[in-house]
This record gives sequence, C-alpha cells and structure tokens, in this order.
Amino acid sequence: MRKVKIIGIGSYLPKKILNNFDLEKMIETSDEWITTRTGIKERRIAGTNEAASDLAYRASLETLKSAKVNPEEIDLIIVATISPDMFFPSTACILQEKIGAKNAFAFDINAACSGFIYALSIADVYLRNGNYRTALVVATEVISKFTDWQDRSTCVLFGDGAGAAVLKSTTDGKSDILSFHLSSKGKYSDLLKIPAGGSRLPSTVDTVQQRLHYIKMEGNEVFKIAVQSMIEAAEKALEKCNLTCKDIKLLIPHQANLRIINAIAKRLGLSEEKIFLNIHKYGNMSAATIAVGLDEAVKEGKIKRGDLVELVAFGAGFTSGACVIRW
Repeated sequence: MRKVKIIGIGSYLPKKILNNFDLEKMIETSDEWITTRTGIKERRIAGTNEAASDLAYRASLETLKSAKVNPEEIDLIIVATISPDMFFPSTACILQEKIGAKNAFAFDINAACSGFIYALSIADVYLRNGNYRTALVVATEVISKFTDWQDRSTCVLFGDGAGAAVLKSTTDGKSDILSFHLSSKGKYSDLLKIPAGGSRLPSTVDTVQQRLHYIKMEGNEVFKIAVQSMIEAAEKALEKCNLTCKDIKLLIPHQANLRIINAIAKRLGLSEEKIFLNIHKYGNMSAATIAVGLDEAVKEGKIKRGDLVELVAFGAGFTSGACVIRW
C-alpha cells in the first residue's frame, strides 16, 4: 500500500462579519443569550454574488500555493458541501474549471458537517491504491443562504467559509493519515434538515410560503446525539491505530456549539489546551468547520510536524466521523 501525505492546506472566509449585536437588530435575541447558549460571538456571511464554488476557489488557490502544486497535477477533486451552487452540475466540476485542473475528475459529497472527514477518507482510498497521485479535497459552505433569519433558534448558529487540503500518494516515509472511523444513523434524519427543494417536496408557492427551504432543527435532541456520536467516533478512530486521547496533541472538533465541545472534552478527559476552538469567530460552517480549523491550528502554531491530531465531527443524517493524523 502506498502512503498518503497532506502537503498543503488553506482556507477562505468571506469579508462580511455579522456579530451578535447585529442580530439583536434583526430578531428578538441578545449577545448574552447567544454567547451563553452557543459560545458564538460572530460569523462570516458570503456576499450576494458569492456561491459555494467562489469560496472553494479562493481556498483552493491558497492550498495549491501552500502545496506547491500546479492545478494540472491534480488527479481528483472532491468537494464536501450541503450548499452547492446548484443541484447539478457538481460544485466540484465548477471548481475544476475555475482553477484549471483539466486533468482531474471531480465530484461532490453530502455528509453535512462531517463532510470534510468523509471526503478525506475517500481521497485516502483513491491515493493508496496507486492509481492516482494527487487529490484536492475542499469543504465549502454558504449556509447563510439556507438560514431562516426569522428563526432565532437556528439563525444565530451558522456562518460561511471554505477550507481545503492537497493530499499526495507516496512510497516514502510514513502516512500522515493513520485512521478513520465513519458512521451514519439514518433514523435521526428528521432532526436536522431542509425539508423542501428535493424530489420529496419540490419547490412550490406553498413550500416557499411555509419557509420549508430553510434549515429546521430539533436542538435538544441534536445535542444529545452529537455528543455521543463524536465521543464514539473519536475513541474508535484512536483504537484503530492503538492510541488513546492521552497521545494526541490537539483535538479539532466540529464547531457547532461550545456546550457540545465542552461535554466531549470532559468525557474524553482532554484539557482545555488540547481542544481547538474558533466557534466564537465563525459559528457553525458545516463541512467547512473542520477544514478551516485545521488550517488555523497550523498557522497559529498549535500543530507542528510530528504531532498527533484528531479531527471529529457530526452532522445531519446523522453522520459522524473522526480522523487521526500525524502532522
């Protein structure tokens, strides 16, 4: 089996910042209410003319520069998103054209907030079998355009952003990616969803008037399942490479809610300095959260070469996943 290395990472965040005080002017809420319940202080919002592929393009350019890879060297592009430019063609194909990766094949995946980890696992398989050498994995989300700004229980949570990684197949040294654990629990699908717009409820005047094209969530139930799913995924991914939480330098969890993150840290016995946090700046960026978090952790010097890092996430579906990396 060949080895897989992460040779470049990058991210892009829209310029517009929407803070809690801005939200106070839009809906019945307060900075104190949002901060206490979520840990979020502000979030980034894409511009009117910015779609998922635009954010992905910016993140990809930075990532390719970091990896010192020419777009024509890319063999495959995987984009994780639940807010694509359109149903089809895939956002990955649109991105392929934008960056000039003419030799790549490209496709999207939808695993919600677990999407970046799922996409890494797919790229890992393609690269290990030796048929492909270079993969670009991108997580990009413009969640703000699917957020009901009249629903204070959900609109305070989400933000926009994109992150990416370039993976390389090699026979030299050891793999950076040590293990994955992925799981899905479809019985909880109704707890977090956008009900209309698909083949179940095609777009009609009624679906628009009923605001069924926006995110709907059963918050209390989601909280319970999220904590348990992420703990299980984190522990099982570590077990697969004979490691425990004591061995890792940093855990980068999905940034959905600070209370969820704190509950996970407590159950896993991880100290504050071993948990990466940026939820206060960006809120929940769905699939992009983990990708942006990894990029920021490296740039802030919280991860150095040789450190053991674990990524863990949960998302609608319910999906969950964890990945152990030796950086």
